[in-house]
Amino acid sequence: MTVQAHLDFTVAVQDVLTEAGSPAGNVVWSPFSVASALALVTRGAAGTTKDELAALLLGDKSAEVEDLIRLLGKAERLDEPQRDQQEPVIEVANTLWADERVRIRQSFADALRAMPSGAVRPAPFKDDPEGSRDLINADVAKTTRKLIPELLPSGVIKHDTVAALVNALYLKVGWRHKFEEAATESLPFNAPGGAVPVPTMWLSENVGYARQSGWQVVALPSVGGVEAVVLLPDGELSTMDSRTLRSLLGATKRQKVSLRLPKLRLKLQTELTATLNRLGVRTVFTDDADLSAISEDPLAVQAVIHEAVLKIDEQGLEGAAATAVMMRALSLDLSEPVEVTVDRPFLLLVRHKGSGVVYFSARVNDPS
Repeated sequence: MTVQAHLDFTVAVQDVLTEAGSPAGNVVWSPFSVASALALVTRGAAGTTKDELAALLLGDKSAEVEDLIRLLGKAERLDEPQRDQQEPVIEVANTLWADERVRIRQSFADALRAMPSGAVRPAPFKDDPEGSRDLINADVAKTTRKLIPELLPSGVIKHDTVAALVNALYLKVGWRHKFEEAATESLPFNAPGGAVPVPTMWLSENVGYARQSGWQVVALPSVGGVEAVVLLPDGELSTMDSRTLRSLLGATKRQKVSLRLPKLRLKLQTELTATLNRLGVRTVFTDDADLSAISEDPLAVQAVIHEAVLKIDEQGLEGAAATAVMMRALSLDLSEPVEVTVDRPFLLLVRHKGSGVVYFSARVNDPS
């Protein structure tokens, strides 16, 4: 059930991103990275905040987010390659960066540190916002092998930013059946704006194939248990519901296929707040947010920043993604304290706040 929910999430977010973009533009993003970051936020949420996140990620507000976290954890472990195959590479980092002003709950920090890819690190968001940005960007760049050198743009850290949950992913795997580089040639690709020449690879091999429901499906196996799945419509490209997608993914059978596939280099940088709002996740961005399992101090999500890069060539595929959930303080006093020294005569009231009745009224001229 969790796998189907993950496909539901993938299709739902993809559809909104597609609608928001140019009709002729490309869309690439990482459901793994976004789901990883939002799952950790869900772990730290309560009430309506948690219900909305769980409904999007798991299809059921009462579902256990730990099931999704375990599922995502399985995807962090690749199969061992055979003797003659190139070592597959995957690296994942889930890091909570927190200012010293915010009190992170020990239980949340311990659960994060218990994850193979989890860490909690300090970041001086108030005293050095640009330094904090550089710190996070450098860590993401390291994890993603510099494919994402600057996840957080300048100015993204505000005066009330106190924490950031960041997921970073890097994946590099070779094909089990490599395309012949000498066979790559420039061929026309019928883009929405007309035919354009693109470098196109060629492979003739026994791979997964299916044709049903108006789609052709080609599953290209890679080292490590990863596969790239090409879904080619018989007519114009349209949206696909998640159950059709799951059916297509399960329908492939090994068959000799002569495949011509464009070389790809795709990239997307986006802010996901509007997308998540469209999909019913709203409370976490408001002053009614409940992230009480993350911190004793009231927090809300300020922004969800995502970037993804995917490259496909004759040798294999290389991709990187990162998602940053920036969090702001709601009632934490972030300003410099106003100094008040009561060193001269003053008035004092003791009152019942609810009714306004004054219990005591005093004028103090000399407290000695």
